[in-house]
Amino acid sequence: MATTETAPRRPLDAGPPPLVADPAALRAVLDGPHAAVRDEVRDRLADQSAILDESADLTRAELRERVRDLVVEFGAQGHAALGFPPEVGGGGDIGASVAAFETLGYGDLSVLVKSGVQFGLFGGAVLQLGTRRHHDAYLADIVAGRLLGCFAMTETGHGSNVQELRTVARYDAGTDEIVVTTPDDSARKDYIGGAARDGELAVVFAQLEVAGERHGVHAVLVPIRADGEVLPGVRVEDCGAKIGLEGVDNGRLWFDDVRVPRGNLLDRFAEIGDDGAYRSSIDNPDRRFFTMLGTLVQGRVSVGGAGLSASKVALEIAVRYGLRRRQFEAGTPGEETLLLDYGMHQRRLLPLLARTYALSCAQQEVTRQLHEVFSQDTPDADERARRSLESRAAGTKAVLTWHASETIQECREACGGAGYLSANRFAALKADTDVFTTFEGDNHVLLQLVAKGLLTDYSSEFEDLDQFGMVRFVTGLAVETVIERTAAHQLFERIRDVLPGGRDGWDQEAGLLDPDYQLAMLRFREEHQLAGAARRLKAGVDAGTPSGQVFREVQDHVITAARSHVERLVLESFVARVRALPASPTRDVLTALSDLYALSTIEADRGWFLEHGRLSAPRSKAITREVSALLRRVRPVAGELVAAFGIPPEALGAHDLVGPPPADISG
Repeated sequence: MATTETAPRRPLDAGPPPLVADPAALRAVLDGPHAAVRDEVRDRLADQSAILDESADLTRAELRERVRDLVVEFGAQGHAALGFPPEVGGGGDIGASVAAFETLGYGDLSVLVKSGVQFGLFGGAVLQLGTRRHHDAYLADIVAGRLLGCFAMTETGHGSNVQELRTVARYDAGTDEIVVTTPDDSARKDYIGGAARDGELAVVFAQLEVAGERHGVHAVLVPIRADGEVLPGVRVEDCGAKIGLEGVDNGRLWFDDVRVPRGNLLDRFAEIGDDGAYRSSIDNPDRRFFTMLGTLVQGRVSVGGAGLSASKVALEIAVRYGLRRRQFEAGTPGEETLLLDYGMHQRRLLPLLARTYALSCAQQEVTRQLHEVFSQDTPDADERARRSLESRAAGTKAVLTWHASETIQECREACGGAGYLSANRFAALKADTDVFTTFEGDNHVLLQLVAKGLLTDYSSEFEDLDQFGMVRFVTGLAVETVIERTAAHQLFERIRDVLPGGRDGWDQEAGLLDPDYQLAMLRFREEHQLAGAARRLKAGVDAGTPSGQVFREVQDHVITAARSHVERLVLESFVARVRALPASPTRDVLTALSDLYALSTIEADRGWFLEHGRLSAPRSKAITREVSALLRRVRPVAGELVAAFGIPPEALGAHDLVGPPPADISG
């Protein structure tokens, strides 16, 4: 049986052996347990790739129609149904559903986003917030693309603060109907995908009022079109031109006392009974609200995965261009140097490539947790696991979508002026992914959710705490409680004892390639920052400062700690994935990428580590030398590393830049 223990390191003076990369073996690692599903979607992308070339020449109306047809086709093929229950024609596999959606991100992103709205948000809300009668009435048509809908949550005046939405759903006992009303323009539903053109049914989030009493935000099904015509009482406005995603029909919705049957309330967590009384299985309104939203976490996982796929497209284009394009003489008359042979070009692209592999492992882990939690009899069967999932999904989505923005921009610049041509995909990639950093939650707000989980340890009070409640909760603890919860400083000391050379070996370069050292560095940073944020929160309240002001003053520290936490989780996922592999050339390649990701992350924040006594100046320089050595080691297999993404050539596009696959992709 193959061993999964860490392979011994070669002595520094011997030099590491050349890496040998097999794209098929690497793809198996990246694709994870749903490789077959990903391959099916790859085949469909190859067949539908014409839209990448056509979209620039189509009018907005024509593009939206083309995107709609592809989304309906995606549903008819059964890929959209993978995460839905078998009884409505689904596959009952949430992990497969996320994998299919991620892979769709290699193609046109308007198709991806409209699919996400239709099957993930709209269909997901009916599935997770509705009950059997809603499932029987709607889901089969939704997952097959026969009933198109939209997810009407965001309002002009309220985006991230969903709990304070102002649309009202008032129960009229006299007619046994729910009356949905937009009280003013700030409460209009805004930026709603599917609203402007194709949506027939909307899941509308509104303040539910029964017998004059407000019960918080609930979801109600409201028809908005029939036979292509907007229904009475509903007003629709197109959002107009956007930065990108012009194939998605974003619109605004107003409801002028629109009446729907009482049964249109999605009532999994609360109902209006036949007697007109409101009842809920969750008494606390805050807990009920967060439980409802928590069931929709798949959207965040999927958006993060889509950003990751877009990053892979950009990297494959830029790396392959760097393996073809030559610039300036290399020393031999008449022979110019490949771009990727320049150290600066390697610095620009290869750390991003290593991070992409690391993030792929982190995305697989959050997808595994999503599948595990929602495969239980009820999604709230394990409260702590559900809260941990919500936090991890929020943080992973944030770092994945920020990574997409950074990677696509760097890759565009690395392709020079040629990268500025629309035909070479960067224009669409930049424009279409830009919204991902705020779609499904603004990234900074999501990191506040991560921090709340870290500071409160998912206590029983977790759901009841807004940002001010979090301040009060933390200040009720001894700061040492926060530190002892994870005890990074103790871990750091333990790791020192097991490094090569013992405690004296801590300052030797051999330790740089020890994943335990790398993890200890990231864990120490995270937990030092977390304890510092807790101290600042406590000191502010102890000084008599109002909770809101305390939070505003400490918010940057809170978000910094949360981001450090996510970066540590990403490295943990990557290290665990590599350690689980048997000794092989593929494991050697992934080990080098893991080292590159870890050390480039530490290098990027070396100022913090120097300030806090975890790096000496000589060791900081040693990290830079090691990163440079890793770049040179990874460079010969860069072509194989991007080939492992498995992006169909037809979907990749950018023919001016990548051309046909070179005979010798190692350069």
